[in-house]
Amino acid sequence: MSGLLTVLADERQIPTPDIDWAAIAPNLILMLGGILLLTVVSLLKGKLPSWFHAAWTIVVALGAMVAVVPLWRRVMDGGPETAMGGAVGLDGFSLAITANICIAVVFGALLLHGYVRRERLEGPEWYVLMLLSASGAVTMATADDLVVLFIGLEIMSVAVYVLAAMHARRISSQEAGMKYFVLGAFSSAFLLYGIALTYGATGSTNLASIQTFLSNNVVTSNGLLLGGVAFMLVGFGFKIAAVPFHFWTPDVYQGSPSPVVAFMATAVKAAAFAALIRVFVVALGPTYVNEWRPMIYALAVLTLVVGSLFAISQSNVKRMLAYSSINHAGFLLLGVLASSPEGNSATLFYLFAYTFMAAGSFAVTTVVGRTGDGHHSLDDYKGLSRVRPGLALVFAVLLLSQAGVPLTVGFLAKFYVIEAALQSDFAGAGVLCVIAMVTAVISAFMYLRIVASMYFSDPVDADAPAIRIPASAGIALGLAVLGVVVLGVIPGPLSNVVGDATAQLVAVVP
Repeated sequence: MSGLLTVLADERQIPTPDIDWAAIAPNLILMLGGILLLTVVSLLKGKLPSWFHAAWTIVVALGAMVAVVPLWRRVMDGGPETAMGGAVGLDGFSLAITANICIAVVFGALLLHGYVRRERLEGPEWYVLMLLSASGAVTMATADDLVVLFIGLEIMSVAVYVLAAMHARRISSQEAGMKYFVLGAFSSAFLLYGIALTYGATGSTNLASIQTFLSNNVVTSNGLLLGGVAFMLVGFGFKIAAVPFHFWTPDVYQGSPSPVVAFMATAVKAAAFAALIRVFVVALGPTYVNEWRPMIYALAVLTLVVGSLFAISQSNVKRMLAYSSINHAGFLLLGVLASSPEGNSATLFYLFAYTFMAAGSFAVTTVVGRTGDGHHSLDDYKGLSRVRPGLALVFAVLLLSQAGVPLTVGFLAKFYVIEAALQSDFAGAGVLCVIAMVTAVISAFMYLRIVASMYFSDPVDADAPAIRIPASAGIALGLAVLGVVVLGVIPGPLSNVVGDATAQLVAVVP
């Protein structure tokens, strides 16, 4: 009996981390918002208006953005923090990425509302999965521990796998979901094995502890750590659609429901790049940068070249945009390669810009796809300016922004990452920037090809069903083009935010 009491006393003395609920408020709002939506719909089935699911999702996402504001002020006034026993990092970078993910959720909900009604697939499950995926993305972007990062990755990914296969009447959607799931499982295995090797080399999965270990110790036999870095890069490379881990992207983008692709291309990519920067630039960067930079350099070159060259040979607009997203990932890798605060800020600016450009572009494909979501051939866009002149103008502006035309946010995004790479101390940055600019010109041919089809060709099928733009999709299109133009002309507010959004690690105080 006395032995049992001693054991219980010892258990009561086990230290547990203090829970700072405010630090994880945005994540909690997204997660509980999804769970509560499912609960409310179950209790009030058949009594809710058709717009309720989308409106709830938008309110939850905006609520999570509002919760970021006091945390931002707290970090700006008192500096970066770590919470939940070193599991969650509070700094300007993670908070800015959280806001970006919430913006992606708003766009996704707006596009889903009209889409599921048109396809007769109404139900709360689309929005619940999107909110849960967003909560995983936020967990991943704010993680200060590799295990927590992996958990966030899986929460985010599993929900997106299901969303990709949610169109029950399209075999291509189910094929896309299965392909995404199988390849995603392989990438997760690589990432997990890389985490295990990194733990074996450094004795910790906490990013701040890894940073401290590498700063205080000279790793003479670094094969274990180098292997861990390489395996983790494979896992991240899949999520950011970097070559040669990009093979899933064109097929999944083409087969998945268009609003899901909009969310996938923005929120998932933002979370993956945030995690990549936290691990490679912040945790490994100060002392191990010369080991991982050649890997990133090779990925960047391949991603830029393959993304641009394969884009111009496609005839399906969604596949074109898929290869375009690969090329954009190559530009984003320039900011990662810089391994500097300026590079992190440039990458963050690019992610915000890409959210508006990609969400708007896939909003157009959502509308033009019509019932069945199958009208995505380049022929389906011929003569669009005569049928829907406003829609054609919006798509043209978004495509020109992705091409990097001045006075659009895409031009500034490309300029900032190239500038950050040139200012870095990496010897090969100049050559890489030249390659990036050449691929931008090649990609511009693809964007102009779509614009030319809309404005200089006659409609192929005069009897095609009329293109109807739901009010929610119209709002998404308006917000996207407004963001692209306003941020291109007046980038100051966003530039100031990303300039203050420094990515930092804080060690856990025993």
